[in-house]
Amino acid sequence: MTWKERRIVTILTTILLVLMAALLIVLGIRYRVSRALQEETTGPGEAAAVTDPAAYTTLQYDNGSTTLSFSKNENGVWSWDGNQEFPLDDTVVSSILELLINWKPQQTLTGAEAIEKSGLAQPTASLTAGTAGGASTTVLFGSATTDGSSYYVRLNGDETTVYIVADSLYKLMQVPIYEMYDLPDLPELRENRIQSINLQGTPAADQPGPVTVLTAQQAEDGAAATWRSSGANVTDLPLVRSLMEDITSLTFAKCVDFNPSDQAASICGFDAPDATLEIQYATEGGTQQTLSFSIGTRLPDHSGRYVRLGDDSTIFALSTELLDPLMRIAAEGLED
Repeated sequence: MTWKERRIVTILTTILLVLMAALLIVLGIRYRVSRALQEETTGPGEAAAVTDPAAYTTLQYDNGSTTLSFSKNENGVWSWDGNQEFPLDDTVVSSILELLINWKPQQTLTGAEAIEKSGLAQPTASLTAGTAGGASTTVLFGSATTDGSSYYVRLNGDETTVYIVADSLYKLMQVPIYEMYDLPDLPELRENRIQSINLQGTPAADQPGPVTVLTAQQAEDGAAATWRSSGANVTDLPLVRSLMEDITSLTFAKCVDFNPSDQAASICGFDAPDATLEIQYATEGGTQQTLSFSIGTRLPDHSGRYVRLGDDSTIFALSTELLDPLMRIAAEGLED
């Protein structure tokens, strides 16, 4: 090979190396731009690798005082792992999962000082959500911020980065399990469909409590019923009007105990209920139905009373507001 040919080969080789270097630089720039765009889209630490909350099938969290876990079956129905029969309202679970995939941090912190003041050396709460395919998102909560409206968190085990997020997720994790109970809907009771009301008060000295029976005489034209007790027309008594207003508005305030022990039931007053209520009524289609309640002692905060529905052992609460006329009649009858 001549000197001239060697020179041409050297020049071409140099040009090729320069082009390759340029290509590597362009590829590197494109990678960094793509990575930045992905972080903006998916959120911190690629938490949103799961982009659909429906993809999650398990959720477990420790809120600092209680650990709760939930699972979703093949039909897409969530249940509480603590009791599969518990009628779960999954609103809280769904809200938590929505926050996980849509969550944007308020701040992203790095460096030893930021990590040290985060409180994550001793996490105060933790959460893990998983998919059927094995993907998972884990959040560790450290200290609250100075104003108490946000929390320092660590995502997916990344020990080099701390995020500050709003307290929305942490607050959802504080909701007690019984506040997630899917309360039963009581039937719609209209006065012109109620046929009788039977109230029995507190028993004493092994004797049954006083009984008050209200019987309706329904008008054929659908007008308001005439109520009688022991033969007397008591329709216009203020106490009867208040009772009808409250009975047609009955709704449970909350679930107190889903599967109570005998001791718990006794503490709530169901060994000898303060009152029992039985309502005979007709549905819109004319079917005869009976609705019955056992009414126990007052709640500690006096906001209502413990109540059981029919033969269901679950203990609910009814507000004092809805029980005042009822309890007065149960104890004293309809005396003016």
